[in-house]
Amino acid sequence: MHMRSLRHGIAPIMLMAGLLLGPASGLGAGAPSAEENKKSGDTSAAPADTGKSAEASVVKIFSTARYPDFSKPWTKQSPSESTGSGVVIEGHRILSNAHVVGYASQVQVQASQSGEKISATVEAIAYGIDLAVLKLDDESFFDSHPPLSRATALPAIKDAVMAYGFPKGGNTLSITRGIVSRIEFTAYNFPVSGLRIQIDAAINPGNSGGPAIAGDKMIGLVFSRLGGSENIGYIIPCEEIELFLQDIRDGHYDGKPAVFDELQTLENPALRPFLKLDKKVEGMIVNRPQYDRAAYPLKKWDVITKIGDMPIDVQGMVNVGSDLRVRFQYLVQKLAKDGNLPLTIVRAGQTLQIELPVAPRRPTPFLELDGAYPPFFVFGPLVFSPASVELLHTIGENSRLESMLGALKSPLLTRSQDEPAFPDEMLVVVSSPFFPHRLSKGYSNPILRTLKSVNGTAIRNLAHLVQVLRDSRDEFVTFEFQGRGETIVFPRQEMINATDDILTDNGVRTQGSPELMAIWKAKGGGQ
Repeated sequence: MHMRSLRHGIAPIMLMAGLLLGPASGLGAGAPSAEENKKSGDTSAAPADTGKSAEASVVKIFSTARYPDFSKPWTKQSPSESTGSGVVIEGHRILSNAHVVGYASQVQVQASQSGEKISATVEAIAYGIDLAVLKLDDESFFDSHPPLSRATALPAIKDAVMAYGFPKGGNTLSITRGIVSRIEFTAYNFPVSGLRIQIDAAINPGNSGGPAIAGDKMIGLVFSRLGGSENIGYIIPCEEIELFLQDIRDGHYDGKPAVFDELQTLENPALRPFLKLDKKVEGMIVNRPQYDRAAYPLKKWDVITKIGDMPIDVQGMVNVGSDLRVRFQYLVQKLAKDGNLPLTIVRAGQTLQIELPVAPRRPTPFLELDGAYPPFFVFGPLVFSPASVELLHTIGENSRLESMLGALKSPLLTRSQDEPAFPDEMLVVVSSPFFPHRLSKGYSNPILRTLKSVNGTAIRNLAHLVQVLRDSRDEFVTFEFQGRGETIVFPRQEMINATDDILTDNGVRTQGSPELMAIWKAKGGGQ
């Protein structure tokens, strides 16, 4: 299945935003039903009626982005201009998608039927769930553009829905009509999962960040469409939006807690007698716990039967309300408290109550940039950078590159699901082709090879690499890489002496990121 972001001209690093698909506040049985929503009539913002008032709340967003260049981490990609949509919310703010304003060096907002563009800044952003909040330089804009009220419950299947935004094909506000087709809990941008609503209203690039309205309330934010299909679009429901807005109240986005243990269903008939389970036992089997530690509460072959008080069926699903069945992980964000999740398990025929530790992120030896630019360090003709989650995404989009790395048994592929082997492990790669220089004569280009050791010292992370190079006094420096491929050896002092000329010849302004240069220059580095 191929998902397409709705942003025009988006760079490779941001293709995951709104492309991949796969919980929420409150307690108990889950989201209120559509019928309960109609009875309550509650909103989470000062209301703006639909029709003309709703149109006043939808804005066009102009963004100029400078994405990272993974093959040249010392610089950025050329500026990329694109447009998207947004909606006014409470607190004199505008809500949009992360992929609309991510890595933006300039953001402007324009109301419908207005020629004025107002400068904006990104106040908060969450790449995983693809949401962002903007603040305007001129808040008088909100005097005539009220916040759009949000529904407090999920819509019902077949509910009529209208998608507002500024898609390609014109400059004025577009409104398309359809119905709610499906509601699921599924993957967004790795490793984040959440609720997703599918609609059949026509949406196109530029619609990203615009509201979807059912009845008189916003039910979610448009963020993607299914590539190669007609009228299959997706929106982020208000329930996910509320979680995001609650999270950023302290000025920092922490993320949603999640379960990272590897599970499998209890559907196959051989599993029940193998585990000696009673016919009434249903749930999900723990195939591989996140941690293989004695104190960790889950073990292999445990059967998770309940999350809180909610029973889990043999497919790992729970019934939410009267007409919605979703993956049980939907309830994690509702029931997790102080980093712990109440579960009921069956182990060797015994029913146990446990508290499972949960967190927004799974430990990994790959850096998560989250909107930052990758650190780097130049040593002679070599450029080193941390292996990042975003780099893995770009590799996954290039089948030829992925096949090449597979043949080399690269850790970029073999360790993509691993935990760090030790607390500060962060894989280091040669990010770029050799800079032209006689020192590299005869060696194969080591681009995207993962560093194993320098002069026999195992490298823990990029900062450790800089320390090892700084403190070395050996005549030669030997770089050994993980997986298949040659070991490369250079005269150490010649590498140091050549670095400044290489930087000058290639227009690179600095040898490394500021934090790495501080390490390099300590204790007389570079001597």
